[in-house]
Amino acid sequence: MNARPDPTLLPHTPVPALPMKGLIAVIAPAGPAALDTKKAIAWMRARGYSLRIFPGVFEKDGYLAGSDEVRLNDLHAAFTDPEVDAIICLRGGYGTPRLLDRIDFPLLRQNAKPFIGYSDITALHLAISRYAGFVTFHGPLLNADLLGERLPPTESSFFNMLRGQYRAGMVLAHPVGRPLTTIVPGVAHGRLLGGNLSMIAATMGTPYEIDAAGVILFIEDINEPLYRIDRLLTHLRLAGVLHKLRGVLVGDIAGVEAQALDRLLRQTLEPLCIPVLAGWRSGHCNPNLTLPMGALVKLDAGSQQLFLEQNVVRR
Repeated sequence: MNARPDPTLLPHTPVPALPMKGLIAVIAPAGPAALDTKKAIAWMRARGYSLRIFPGVFEKDGYLAGSDEVRLNDLHAAFTDPEVDAIICLRGGYGTPRLLDRIDFPLLRQNAKPFIGYSDITALHLAISRYAGFVTFHGPLLNADLLGERLPPTESSFFNMLRGQYRAGMVLAHPVGRPLTTIVPGVAHGRLLGGNLSMIAATMGTPYEIDAAGVILFIEDINEPLYRIDRLLTHLRLAGVLHKLRGVLVGDIAGVEAQALDRLLRQTLEPLCIPVLAGWRSGHCNPNLTLPMGALVKLDAGSQQLFLEQNVVRR
């Protein structure tokens, strides 16, 4: 009798690759930001792409980029627009959790395409992974990163991932001169999922919390002092999340002293006896590398490498 497949190792659906001369939608599902439209269009045009900017990008409702209705409509419209090849978020901030219980996930799944963002956008990555089942991308925001003159690996990682230049079996490149730290050596196979640590914790106890079984957890954060990072990790431990994991990839924890963070990570994660690698340059950092959320990967913490174990886009 054949063994049943491990459901935690079934691949998420790859999305269509970003074609050359494609159309990229810009939406603002979280906070507002002033977009220099001419600069954005020129930047993309220089790289062979055109932009379609959705209405909420130009709105502001306090700390939100437009009302919930506007932001939700833009999200749905960008996915269903047949001319749009990929969707990038304007910025993070706050606002995506307000949309989660109103998103039409079957609609998104039927119109799956590359969706890119980080920070507050983490809530959308988690929800899409759980309820739509296709790969999304923890990667640069339009304003802060692509138009913000980040170091070249930010742009090359973004385009290489979306165009399909990273394939199953390949190592995801990490910049030379940006040291990684092995917290716990070992090799783990699992689904890469996570993002902003504060947002991961904020969704616990909701239908959109991380489904941690078989996951290699990626975490990053900014403007959180060490004791709050401790509180967030403790929250995940007490909620039973950490003990379900197969490995942990720690991104940039901006603003926390490196030695103190290393000590906290060892205190919290060593008892799990799973591979843990820290220092990956993704998140609120420069450069900001693109990672495929929901994709099957292999983490080799000892050799400090991350391998793709499935194609994340189809060409």
